[in-house]
Amino acid sequence: MSTAMHPSASPAARATRHPVDQVLPPGRLIPLGIQHVLIMYAGTVAVPIIVGGALKLDTHTIGLLVNADLFVAGVATLIQSIGIGKIMGIRLPVVAGATFSAVTPMILIGSKYGLPAMYGAMICSGVFGLLIAKPFSKVLKFFPPVVTGTVITAIGLSLIGAAAGLIAGNDTTAKNYGQMRNIVLAACIILLIILINRFFRGFVSQIAVLLGLIIGTIAAFPLHMTNFSAVRSAAWLGLARPLRFGAPEFKAAAIISMCIVILVTYTESTADMLAVAEAVDKPVSDSDIARGLATDGFSALLGGFMNSFPDTAFAQNVGLVTMTRVRSRWVVAVAGALLFMLGLVPKLGEIVASIPQPVIGGAALVMFAMVSAVGIRTLQRVPFADTNNLLVVATSLGVGLLPVVAPKMYQQFPNNFQVIFGSSITSTVIVVFLLNLFFNHLRLGDRDSLVEGPDEMASDLSPGLRPPPTQ
Repeated sequence: MSTAMHPSASPAARATRHPVDQVLPPGRLIPLGIQHVLIMYAGTVAVPIIVGGALKLDTHTIGLLVNADLFVAGVATLIQSIGIGKIMGIRLPVVAGATFSAVTPMILIGSKYGLPAMYGAMICSGVFGLLIAKPFSKVLKFFPPVVTGTVITAIGLSLIGAAAGLIAGNDTTAKNYGQMRNIVLAACIILLIILINRFFRGFVSQIAVLLGLIIGTIAAFPLHMTNFSAVRSAAWLGLARPLRFGAPEFKAAAIISMCIVILVTYTESTADMLAVAEAVDKPVSDSDIARGLATDGFSALLGGFMNSFPDTAFAQNVGLVTMTRVRSRWVVAVAGALLFMLGLVPKLGEIVASIPQPVIGGAALVMFAMVSAVGIRTLQRVPFADTNNLLVVATSLGVGLLPVVAPKMYQQFPNNFQVIFGSSITSTVIVVFLLNLFFNHLRLGDRDSLVEGPDEMASDLSPGLRPPPTQ
């Protein structure tokens, strides 16, 4: 585990360390960490709420799933930011949270085989993830800017709908869908974030999202959009015991489905970790990526025992790092500690959960769009003249966004197909990866199928993402 530099260290000593490894003063460290938690909270608790509701669990049990979800996300975030030797943790400002890729397969498994089989499959997928983390990280060589830029752009665009759901609601047939006050409040949050970034510098601009959430919540009081009554009735301690639903059961079909989820999670996390590496301007190697992926695998293993869910790197926090330009991984370590505490203390979780959804949605919209902007910036390094890269990007985004604009498009296909291509992120990764190989690396009919070897493909990566030379 790397050694942190004490906040009282001299400026000259701090200057010798990369900004990622520098520890900020507590007065900046804690608010910036809280900001990371608030921007990802709604997304990560949505997974247990959706899965628990679909499996017809009672409110108390769903609450325990939420606590377990936050607990595991806190552990994974701490590992990603601080690291455990050469085993796990990428040591970048990466926030982990429950992946939406697991929602559909977990509901299918839970409905057909029961919760013990669902968590048994998750435990097996975690072991599978730990075993393949290193081999999977080798695909870093096949992630030039045309691939990473397209995937990151798709991640941001695919999440816009989630922000819209927070602002307007998810049921378009509901009477209160798209209420004017909700949309106006969210618009004011967006405007406030813009104005703070335009007219302020330094620490104030870095906590623009946090200020927007606080001011928005205060503004929601006279509009009768806040309800903190659940905080009073929430318990102080509420983490469910391990294997609460009984001894795990192991069904082959369920295990295969959850292993596919791990592969999906790894493709998503790889793109997000590369985006973070670029945002903080710190080179990463395939070993770094492997440690980050191993953390995702460990989260699935731990989540299987703790009644939780697999984690992935959260894209909205990638956008936050890009917008604030705060590169310290210790800010995210604070966020991990807070998530850990929220998982153990439901009363604290209820305080965060009581923030009006339109307020969170307005801030989330900026963060999700920021992720797409990072992808577009990455695509600026792609040579489009006299190449097929424009076709690669266009086709990949077109196929990838189909599940976003037509969520039920693949409902007639087998379940495993839906798990893969029903995710816009996964389908984008698959299509852009294969098209990049087809157009840029394959010479059909030649003796050598690959035009470029690993060194040449690695050189396509930006300097911040290029693996260090082999000693």
